[in-house]
Order: sequence, then C-alpha cells, then structure tokens
Amino acid sequence: MNANCMRVFARVIVRGMTTTLADTTTRPTGPYPTRFREAEDRSRRMGRTLRRIARVEQVDEQLMDRLGRAYLEKDEPGARLARAMRLRSGEPGAVSRRQLDEALRGGSSSLSPDAPPVLREYLEMLEAVPDWVDWEQIERGQKAYLRFGQNAADVLLQLSLIGGYRFGGPTDLLVATGGLTGGTTLRRLAETQHWAMSLSLPDGLRPHGEAWRLTAHVRAMHAVVNEAVEPRWDVGRWGLPINMTDLASTLGLFDAVVLLGVRTLGVPVSRQDSRDVMHLWRYVGWLMGVGDEFLVDSERERHRINYHILLAQAGLSEAGPQLTRALVEAQRSRLRTGPFRRLRAWVGHERLLSMLTVFLGPECMREFGLPTRPPWAHTYLLGLNALRYRTPFGRARLEAWGTAVRRRERRELFGEATADIGRPAT
Repeated sequence: MNANCMRVFARVIVRGMTTTLADTTTRPTGPYPTRFREAEDRSRRMGRTLRRIARVEQVDEQLMDRLGRAYLEKDEPGARLARAMRLRSGEPGAVSRRQLDEALRGGSSSLSPDAPPVLREYLEMLEAVPDWVDWEQIERGQKAYLRFGQNAADVLLQLSLIGGYRFGGPTDLLVATGGLTGGTTLRRLAETQHWAMSLSLPDGLRPHGEAWRLTAHVRAMHAVVNEAVEPRWDVGRWGLPINMTDLASTLGLFDAVVLLGVRTLGVPVSRQDSRDVMHLWRYVGWLMGVGDEFLVDSERERHRINYHILLAQAGLSEAGPQLTRALVEAQRSRLRTGPFRRLRAWVGHERLLSMLTVFLGPECMREFGLPTRPPWAHTYLLGLNALRYRTPFGRARLEAWGTAVRRRERRELFGEATADIGRPAT
C-alpha cells in the first residue's frame, strides 16, 4: 500500500473489478520489479533534506535489497481472508462483508461454532495485542496527534497523500480502479481522513474500538484489492498491487512525515511527543499488516527507512498529475454549509496551492501541472500556531480545538452521509 491505496478498495470488493487494467502484464524476471530504483537521481534530489535529518552517510544496500524484494510480498493473513471474501455466497468458507463487520464488533468470542475458520483466525490474530504495546504511551500519542489539530489534517493531505502521488505504482492502481476520479474523489479523501483522525479517539485502538475496527476493515479491503487486481496487474513492472514496501511507505508518510510537517508550521514537538506518536503508529502499522522489520518507535529510524524507500521508488507516472489535479479541484466542493461558500471555497483552494508550493517545491508543482503561489499560508499559520502552542491561553485549548477540527472535517467531507469505510462505490 501507499497512502493513496486507502481509497482503492471501494471499487474492488467481492463483486470484482469494474474497470480495465493494463492489457499487457509481465512477471518479474529477477528479485525486484523494474520500478525498483528506477528514478534514483530524482529521488536523491528530492531527499537531500531528509538524508540530513536522518543522518544517512551511506546507502544501506542490505535495506535496499529488502525493500526491492518486499515489492513482491503481500499481507498473507489478509490474503487468506480476502480469498474467502471473494467466494460466492453459500460456498464453503465464504465470508461476507456483513460477517466481517459483525465479527469486528463482537470479537472472536461472539462467532458461532460454524463461522468460517479464516474469519476466526483473522480476528484472533488482531485481538492478540503484541507484548511491546504500551497503552499509556499510545494514549499520550493519541492526545499529541489530537493537539496537532488542523496542522495534522493539512500535512496528511498535502505531504502524506498528494506527496505520495510523485511516484508511479500506487497512483496507477488508483487510476486503474477509479479510486480517485469522477464523483468518488471527495469521498475517497474523506474516508482516508476520517480513518486517520479516528485514531485519536480515546480507547479507539483497543480491540473492538472504533479505530481498531476501521483499521482491521481497511486491512481486509486492501487484501481484497490485491487478490482481485493481481491477475491483471503488471507485477513485473510495479510489484504486487498492494505490497510490503508500499505498506511501509504509507506508515512512514503517516507518522514521521506528519511530525516533520507540523514542525514546519510552527508546532513544537517534544521528544516525548515524538516517541509517543511513533509508538501509536507502530501499533497501527502492526494492525495494518506492515512487516515487523518496518515497525519502529524511533522517529530518526523512520526517517532513515523513508529515505531508502524514496530511493527505491519509480519516477512520476501519468497517474500522479491526474490524481493531484482531481484532488485539488475537489477541494472547491467540500464546503456543504455556511455563508459565503464560494468565497470560502476559493480561499481554501488558494491556501492549498500556497501550502503545496512550500511542501512540494516548484519543480513538483510543474510536474503536477499546478500553479505556484506565494507562501502566505505558511506565514499566517506560523503566527497562529505561535499563539496556540506557545501561550498558556492557547495550550489550554489545544485538545478541544483538535476535537472541533475532527468534527468539522467530518461534517465538511461527509455532510449527513455515513462515514462507511470500504463501502462499494456506486
């Protein structure tokens, strides 16, 4: 998975593919797909700052080899469940969407004796919390993430999601399956942001809590996508549709990249905050099926892994600009209520372009076919965040502000609709 893949699954549930993938597919002729290290010079230019932050003196060729091979590895427990979910109703061992939903709410103990064994296996695996999980630390990480408020929402959209569109592979999967085109654009964005923001709900990540259920469901739907798409996917070119390297990439975009991004907006992140947020996402990554070797508590270690993942990427494909422009344009229609909607939508669009220009740089803006803007958004946010995070009045209200941002984001993106993660697109 890349961060982008979180929205793919709505097109490819048990009813199968609804769009046409590439007519020509290949299988790997070596241990890596051809995308591996395909645009390393470009990646090195993009990663100069990250390399300094991570203090990478030499490229770790062992890690590069591991990342190259992981393009061809999948989440095996998820794959077993996905195969059961793709069986026709009534076939032995078949698992329905409703069965999965009910099981995630009630837990393995609520399953009947004749429940599909693969469903029981999936639940028991997720309910077996690893020994290294520290719930107090996760709770502190949730509160820290909540205090980031709109800053985290901005970075998730602009660096974690749109920033991920700079590389081929997951973006091509999204375009091929219709995950971010046409009328589904805003909903797919909303589902991803709803999931990410749910992670800060108190006790939400404990087994059967809301964020735990959403994460377990997203993992299952990713696996369904993999099983449905793989026979028609160019594995020799891109690796598996949703693979271990892209899963690790997504995790890095959602933990350490967010920490870096909010700092550039003037948000102070203490060492304790960093450790707590990283521990939170380590557990989320485990729930998502990310390989153990890519689950880390250290922000610096994550930056090191992220730098090597950057070197392992392909260059920009045609899908990146398509997705980016669709997503940027969709921001104009996200406001559903309130006065001066057209004016507010225009300001929001210009604000997004201003922040993207700073976060991605003029070269990437040209690659995406987007106009650049002066850094006025960062300028006013630096002043605003100084008041929020560096004055007693502001600090006392950070958690209430973060909660209000979470509610507002959901209202603007979903309106009165249900935030039903993984609902098949219509």
